[in-house]
Amino acid sequence: MGSSLAAQKPDHPCPTGLTEQDLTSYPWNPSTDDDLAVLAVRSVVGDMCTQHGGGHAGSALGMAAIGVALWKYVMRYSPSEPEWFDRDRFVLSNGHASSFLYALLHLTGYEAWSVEQLRGYTHPKEKGYVTLAHGHPEIEAPGVEVTIGPLGQGVANAVGLAIASKNLAATFNEPDAEIIQARVFCMTGDGCLMEGVALEGTYQTRRVIPRLTHTGIAISLAGQLQLDNLVLIYDNNQVTCDGPLSWVNNENINEKMRACGWEVIDVFDGRYDVQSIVAALQQAKSVTGKPVMVNVRTVIGVDTSVAGTNKAHHGLIDEGSIAKLKQLLTSDGQPYSIPADIRSYFTERKEHGIQLLERWNALIDHYQKAYPDKARALEERIGGCQRSGEDMLKAMTAKDFRGKSTREMNGMVIESLLQALPGLIVGSADLAGANKTPQSEQTIFDSHNRRGRTIRYGVREHAMAAISNGLAAYHHGAFIPVTATFLMFYLYASPAARMGALSKLRVIHIATHDSFAEGQNGPTHQPVEVDSLYRAMPNLYFYRPCDGSNAYLSPSEEVIGAWQSSLAMPHSPAIISLARDPTDGEVPGTRRSGVARGAYVCVEVENPDLTIASCGSNMHHAVKAARMLERAKGLRVRVVSAPCLDLFEMQDEAYKSSVFPLDGHPVVSVEEYVPTVWARYVTGSVGMSSFGCSAANASNYERFQLNDRGIGRRILEYLVNLEGRDARSFGWRML
Repeated sequence: MGSSLAAQKPDHPCPTGLTEQDLTSYPWNPSTDDDLAVLAVRSVVGDMCTQHGGGHAGSALGMAAIGVALWKYVMRYSPSEPEWFDRDRFVLSNGHASSFLYALLHLTGYEAWSVEQLRGYTHPKEKGYVTLAHGHPEIEAPGVEVTIGPLGQGVANAVGLAIASKNLAATFNEPDAEIIQARVFCMTGDGCLMEGVALEGTYQTRRVIPRLTHTGIAISLAGQLQLDNLVLIYDNNQVTCDGPLSWVNNENINEKMRACGWEVIDVFDGRYDVQSIVAALQQAKSVTGKPVMVNVRTVIGVDTSVAGTNKAHHGLIDEGSIAKLKQLLTSDGQPYSIPADIRSYFTERKEHGIQLLERWNALIDHYQKAYPDKARALEERIGGCQRSGEDMLKAMTAKDFRGKSTREMNGMVIESLLQALPGLIVGSADLAGANKTPQSEQTIFDSHNRRGRTIRYGVREHAMAAISNGLAAYHHGAFIPVTATFLMFYLYASPAARMGALSKLRVIHIATHDSFAEGQNGPTHQPVEVDSLYRAMPNLYFYRPCDGSNAYLSPSEEVIGAWQSSLAMPHSPAIISLARDPTDGEVPGTRRSGVARGAYVCVEVENPDLTIASCGSNMHHAVKAARMLERAKGLRVRVVSAPCLDLFEMQDEAYKSSVFPLDGHPVVSVEEYVPTVWARYVTGSVGMSSFGCSAANASNYERFQLNDRGIGRRILEYLVNLEGRDARSFGWRML
């Protein structure tokens, strides 16, 4: 059974501990400093959410006592040094309640969070107006650890942050020098716990022992890994956007969390009593071997006219209710007016943070003298130094890669990078053998080996990507997370991959089995459209390297080049899309330097009649088709390798036109995907307009006319229809 910091009550499926009268009356008579601090948070939230006629005030008002408990009594942080390496991390997974976080950052003395910044919350932002106070927290703002918007992402990010702290502690701490002590506190609401990436409601309810049909996602993994440095604080207000939570979910959340390996601590009334919440959080910090959920019953829109209802979620809080709570705090009632003694109550944390930082710096001084090698290694991690990885890739030769598929080559590159890059941490969604990612027992990160740098994520693609965002966000450059699964299953991971791109987090995603060459698993496993999503995604680079040739000395050049480019972009995630099987043809002229420019000519001819462009596992078919057209029709055909169209788009116009001429001659793309993005550069495309087929590799290339014969046939038909006209004026065609 979970512990209780209030009067013990039975565990119902959805215990609130609050009566109907509690939701509508105003019985509170604030008298202590803690009480007034809670009022101060609510006052600032109220000002933010009424100043421009909108915002999400309800949850922020209800969570005020939790905020005071965390920022005044529990968390280790330094407002004067927001990026202090060993600070506790706070994640607001229910990011619509951003005014809660902004109010506390302002009150505790973060210099960036002035009243002027708070005035920007929900501002219409005409004429280029800018503010840190976005509708949902964004990572660029001081005191914001991760960008939070879609519900549930923050829970998975918090798991990644907790893994990062555990790994660093195991790697660097010494008995007399615990350099890494950071804990992770994550605020979550009902919505986050219904999203699949976090927990997903799948219980049969109202049973003495609920039957577990699915153990959740990120929360399940956190329990499996026994992340006892992670505290999840559940803002249990029993209200969603549309209405009461009971309309959509009646599960026993406490038993569900226990089934996932978590400790549960109950606070039955979290509206006002700061110290009961502090006691629960301190108890949570003492738990070992399990992550902890503190289930705090709150009231959305507490002490307003819409308290306890969905109208408090994102509707306008009436100014009369806000005025009433402000009258309890200060007589002047002016916006953002906080009595001096209450400001001092909060800003004392700034001096406390300075003292924490001074003690940590003194500990670092001792550490550098006692453990100089480890201190240098830690300094490199803090500085994000990746030179050793760059040097390793530069020195890597292709002779060991002949006859291998790009996924096999990539696996060998990762093995070498793990030796060269201490910050690299790799995981696969239950496909390590197929992805060719490391999985030796000695390297696994688990409850017994915190120094391990490979993670078994299980079948949790979405959580894998979101957890990796948390790893990357722990401290810029300290970790380079790598995920792996089939390209098809990156559809499941796409919400988190998008958040990584939006947040400018370097996570490298390895997508194998990237075409209908996947074969007998059929069209469910054969991506024909997934590339379009990722090639369209801003700030994410999609690489599709080819495997060169068994007959040449450069079969792995583009795989190495994809890694060089990915590691050189510290603020962008990447997907490296790889083929399952080796190809049986030659691709001359591949080179890693060409990858950096996105596309380049690998077969040049004088006075070309035609350009064929391709990439990945279709590249050798394109080369064969070019040679066939030369022999059979006397056409002069140049061939372009285009491993990364995102990088190519960044090149100057002169270079782009040198690769894809604008002189009216036909330029044809060839790829086993729906050619959504190619029309920007080519005049015609040989690609897919349907799903794939459950059939062998070679059979599918023939079936969909994407082998050399099919490509050649379709191009010849195109040339006949073109009748010598200017191909650019003729317009793009699907061939």
